[in-house]
Amino acid sequence: MISAHLLIVYIAALAVVYAVPGPDMALLLQTAIARGARGGFATAGGLGVARATHVTLSACGVAALLRSAPWLYEVVRYGGAAYLGWVAVQIFRSPVFALPTDAAITADTRPLRHAFAKGLLTNLLNPKALLFCSVLLPQFVRPEAGPVALQMVELGVILLVIGVCFDTVYALGAARIANWMRSHPLAQTVQRWTFSAALIGFALRLSLD
Repeated sequence: MISAHLLIVYIAALAVVYAVPGPDMALLLQTAIARGARGGFATAGGLGVARATHVTLSACGVAALLRSAPWLYEVVRYGGAAYLGWVAVQIFRSPVFALPTDAAITADTRPLRHAFAKGLLTNLLNPKALLFCSVLLPQFVRPEAGPVALQMVELGVILLVIGVCFDTVYALGAARIANWMRSHPLAQTVQRWTFSAALIGFALRLSLD
């Protein structure tokens, strides 16, 4: 078992990471504003599956493979940047002043799998998320505390739970903001431009770093 002290430090580190704006947060907020809390939760589900995949791949040593094979890292990196750019363009091209009403969101029959897939791909195509897991988790593993595999599972589960908590807060908060934005058309325009610019900025940073 991991000591209580290490767990507190680990949870604090995760809280800081999840609170820092990034492509995951930008996509989640945009989706929750446009499609309500249900859309935000679907996106959060995709992000959660991607994070679980990163934790698993880190434990299997795939992150080390990316570090030792620069060409593979570049392929994933540029693919992720291109995808973020595509999402940004889709947001920018969305109809102006088109935030749906609560009734329209409730009646929306579009499959939530699209929001889920965007969340999944946004995080999964970010090699830095995989490398982050491979760097952070081993720092809190202590061989003398028991089986390493069990400790990795424990750390991975905590990472996912903290992520779900933050994503839930973001989705609910963004859905409430959308209620105010419906009566402020200018705010809707600013919102579209802001999230589009943010995602393009993250795409450029990912492709240039």
